[in-house]
Amino acid sequence: MVETPESARGRAYVGVSGWRYPRWRGDFYPKGLVQRRELAYIGEQMTSVEINGSFYSLQRPESYRRWRGEVPSDFPFAVKGSRYISHMLRLRDVEQALANFFASGVLALGSQLGPVLWQLPARQRFQAEVVAAFLEALPTTTGEALDLARHHDARLDGRAWLEIESDRPIRYALEPRSADFADAAALDLLSQHGVSLVIADTAGTWPRFDALTADFVYVRLHGAQALYASGYTGAELRAWADSVQGWVEGTATGDGRPRDVFVYFDNDARGFAPHDARTLVGMLEDGGRVSG
Repeated sequence: MVETPESARGRAYVGVSGWRYPRWRGDFYPKGLVQRRELAYIGEQMTSVEINGSFYSLQRPESYRRWRGEVPSDFPFAVKGSRYISHMLRLRDVEQALANFFASGVLALGSQLGPVLWQLPARQRFQAEVVAAFLEALPTTTGEALDLARHHDARLDGRAWLEIESDRPIRYALEPRSADFADAAALDLLSQHGVSLVIADTAGTWPRFDALTADFVYVRLHGAQALYASGYTGAELRAWADSVQGWVEGTATGDGRPRDVFVYFDNDARGFAPHDARTLVGMLEDGGRVSG
């Protein structure tokens, strides 16, 4: 097998969805580790993390700034988009809600802002006009996001973050749970906007999509056997490591182009997620599949 030059490879980032779970304390987190050091510990063991508190409510700028300061400078944060937008507005008339979301402190992550994830409810079927309008409303750069954030409403007065360090592209990923999104029209629409269709392992609960629709791959591992609750076997993790390698090197992307890959474990109900993430990080490092 011909080795792919490092310069021609993507990068792999592996982590967990959220990090404040009581049952991890004394198990994954060493006994006696204070809660305020938990994210720093994640930063030592993994290469990324997915912020999921932003799904449930708007976070504050000081939180984003603190989180950024607790991990290495090359450690990206994926940010889960607001469920108010995805589940309540159902992607319709989202301009004001998007302004509030980006004003809430997301931009304080600066160069460590990774992909923004939009998870859809299973009832959200593919409607081309709705999805197209939503994707058009998304700012494509941090500069555009800042312009949008300046239109936040009164709820964020006095607590908005309206600064950027530089104008950088923003990556987006979409995790639908309706089989309609396998339609060619949906794939074409996501590809046109460079939005990654999430590859989600959900123990068969929802459809799995494998199409690559962007210049990066976003994977969410919710459990192979039991949703949110089962751990991954060594063989299953090795299979995922092989897939990541193929995407990073471009040998499994269909077009030969390497991709950056973001993998997040969400099988946290029984505490498996951080152990599985750490194991996958080790497999990728041992195989030379991820750069530090």
